[in-house]
Amino acid sequence: MNIILLGLPGAGKGTQAKIIVEHLHIPHISTGDLFRKAAQERTALGLKAKAYMDTGELVPDEITIGIAEDRLAQSDCKEGFLLDGFPRNLNQAHALKSYLAASGKAIDHVIYVKVDERLLFERLTGRRVCSGCGATYHIAYQPQAVEGRCNSCGGVVIQRDDDQADTVAERLNINKALTDQLADHYKTEGSLRVIDGSKEIGDVTEQLLKIFAAP
Repeated sequence: MNIILLGLPGAGKGTQAKIIVEHLHIPHISTGDLFRKAAQERTALGLKAKAYMDTGELVPDEITIGIAEDRLAQSDCKEGFLLDGFPRNLNQAHALKSYLAASGKAIDHVIYVKVDERLLFERLTGRRVCSGCGATYHIAYQPQAVEGRCNSCGGVVIQRDDDQADTVAERLNINKALTDQLADHYKTEGSLRVIDGSKEIGDVTEQLLKIFAAP
């Protein structure tokens, strides 16, 4: 089964991706992991991607597409895959469709884990991280026993720059525009499946598994 997973930052895509790949026995292909692996292996495209990442720039579509296609050509993707973070825009979506069509394949499901932006803003700005061991907390959902201190190592718990209100708002706005375009595109193609990501993790998983169980 060939799947694309869509969702804004904080929607819980990573948690559900792990469950999907274990359930369907397919590889989880994350764009970030692809870039890092290609850079570590010093492939031509990987080195080009690294040059952009090192300066904080977005990796151009042609490089992203090339790296993704190289990964999809590997043998473990023969029976299916879960794409997370690719395609990011319509240009990449069209390239993916053409690549798959060349071998008689297509995307079976595009799953959009949808969560209201106000809830996402609360989830992201409330995150806290231990500067010592990296343990994660949330001021509302998973607070520390002693405020400002890690339960595990006693280290100082901080709010990362990425979780500051202004940064979160900008990330959500940019990602929403891109995700909405992709969702509209795949809705037109008939492959979009929208699930409510605001529910408890188990409830979200139940919605996902119903999609895969459907005839």
